[in-house]
Amino acid sequence: MRHSDADTGFDERIPGQNLAVIAESLFLGNLLVAPGICFAVLLWLWVRNKDDAPALARHHLKQATYVSLWGGLLIVTLSALFIAFGGLYWEWTWVLVIMYFTCIHSTLVCFGAYALSKALAGQIWRFPLIGPAVDRRPE
Repeated sequence: MRHSDADTGFDERIPGQNLAVIAESLFLGNLLVAPGICFAVLLWLWVRNKDDAPALARHHLKQATYVSLWGGLLIVTLSALFIAFGGLYWEWTWVLVIMYFTCIHSTLVCFGAYALSKALAGQIWRFPLIGPAVDRRPE
């Protein structure tokens, strides 16, 4: 049996599942592979699909975008504070920056992997503390 060019090899049993998987993959890509580039694509997808995407895709797009914004805000704010109070040459500045990456950044990566597994399963999931509220309205 020949596959068409549009066939991704993934049977979307739940509406919006492919877009949900792409959103969570871009979230992880933003954290691990190509920061900024993956975020720009994610933001574009969210703006383009936030109103008319199926509920599953809409939730994962919103969550991945919001949590990416929170992660960016955290890294910029905390790094600026560490440098402002300690300076570039104070050893504790770098201890705090490394602790940030070890604790907060790696936690976001772990939660992102879990969110991706939920998207692959066709389920919704909310990041603790910084994830947007889950919309439980019927479609």
